[in-house]
Amino acid sequence: MSRNHIVVYLFSANRFSRLLLPILIAGLLSGCNQEIPDEGLVPGIPWLVGTTIYMQLAPYGYEKAEYFIKGTANSYGSDEPLSEDGKWVVEPKDQADFRTRIVVHRPTDPAKFNGTVIVEWLNVSGGTEAASEWIMAHTELMRSGYAWIGVSAQKAGIDGGGANLLPFSLPLKALNKSRYDTLIHPGDKYAFDMFSQVGRAIVDPQKFNPLGELQAERVIAAGESQGADFLLTYVNAIAPHENIFDAFYLHSRLHGSAPFEPAFDDSYFEFDKRQTVYVRDDLDVPVLILQTETDSTILGAYQDSQPDTEMIRVWEVAGTAHADRYVGNVGLYDSGNNPNAAAVVENRFATVVKRCGKPVNSGPHHFVVKAAIAAIDNWLRTGVAPTTADRFEFDHETATLVRDQFGNVRGGIRTPYVDVPIATLSGEGQNANTLFCDIQGTTELFDQDTLAQLYPDHETYVSAVNASVEEAVAKGFLLQADGDLIKTWAQESDIGHY
Repeated sequence: MSRNHIVVYLFSANRFSRLLLPILIAGLLSGCNQEIPDEGLVPGIPWLVGTTIYMQLAPYGYEKAEYFIKGTANSYGSDEPLSEDGKWVVEPKDQADFRTRIVVHRPTDPAKFNGTVIVEWLNVSGGTEAASEWIMAHTELMRSGYAWIGVSAQKAGIDGGGANLLPFSLPLKALNKSRYDTLIHPGDKYAFDMFSQVGRAIVDPQKFNPLGELQAERVIAAGESQGADFLLTYVNAIAPHENIFDAFYLHSRLHGSAPFEPAFDDSYFEFDKRQTVYVRDDLDVPVLILQTETDSTILGAYQDSQPDTEMIRVWEVAGTAHADRYVGNVGLYDSGNNPNAAAVVENRFATVVKRCGKPVNSGPHHFVVKAAIAAIDNWLRTGVAPTTADRFEFDHETATLVRDQFGNVRGGIRTPYVDVPIATLSGEGQNANTLFCDIQGTTELFDQDTLAQLYPDHETYVSAVNASVEEAVAKGFLLQADGDLIKTWAQESDIGHY
């Protein structure tokens, strides 16, 4: 089978039922003869953390479908040392057959579709597939009519193993053996070409369109954490000669980037031993890099900081952690209209089942993520690049962030969370024995005396929040709808009522 021969199998959601009715369709994306699978119908629900258990999409005018894709993928490598500037020249090495899956969330009414597709490299750091971008940005994606596609690019998400932050693994085959046992992942060195082939199927559908009736106008590749680690390697090595995606969104990148032949053991998380890697500055498509405090320090990415260019923007967001209360908890059921999603609270639950030693971060991470996606979309539509953002103030001699008298970082993208503070919000401070809690950051609410000194009455606090929101919205760092939620929560809070 040639590497251009891709077969797609569809498992589509019945929007009138909580169960998924398996409708098996086969189609080719390259003009070859149609091939009908012989394994019959596979029952079950497509698994994706944060999108299956907690939220139904139909009330928001969205539907879910799952596609199984198979083909032949290349691995890549270079005979020359890889340079820090990311301008890598690679060549195909080995070939292997694969059969993976994608999950599609799309508007049911084509008139609602805004033409932009977010293609996410699913994160497998937790031992299962997590849709980090969907969780953080789903309220904006659905209110603005994006389509979203999650790609099972890495072997750990299908078969288990890999570099997991938890002591257990829940890959697809463990979650639903009858549904996913036919999936074949030959190893992560093939993940880069597998991602390309999925992207090509979206931007240039042949006999079958994963978007159904929708036609993609702009396609943005996105990845968070380990997903960003792999996507950065893809950007530097594969993107220049494949020319598939219109833009890239690298969210919470780590120090360095994923190797072409990953060996997942404890060494994967030894960030101090990794080589510095920059995003290559000769790309002709936009790249936005969004970083939290944790990414800079605990995950070592301060060593990879690079200047903005005509095609690169770097956003460092003050008061944020790599993962936080929203991504592991609140975001799993956020409807987008509840001001409590903007709350600053002390809560030790990093996820609905995992509790850390200190209250985890409840900062503005998810709100700026939504603004970042909107900024990239606008960049592609208008050619106007996102606002250039201040960087964190950083002490390079001690490799630490510079903090103000309240313990909040100086510099970076500013929001009411740090400019009108009611807590110390940090990407650090857990002092945990596991990286899982270490990357959750911390929240420490101010005591009543400090609040009274800062905000002698409720009106003072609300007025300051409103002004900070409007400034961030004007710069494009918050969206107005999310800024309004922050304002509402401030108005309904008891800050200033003593």
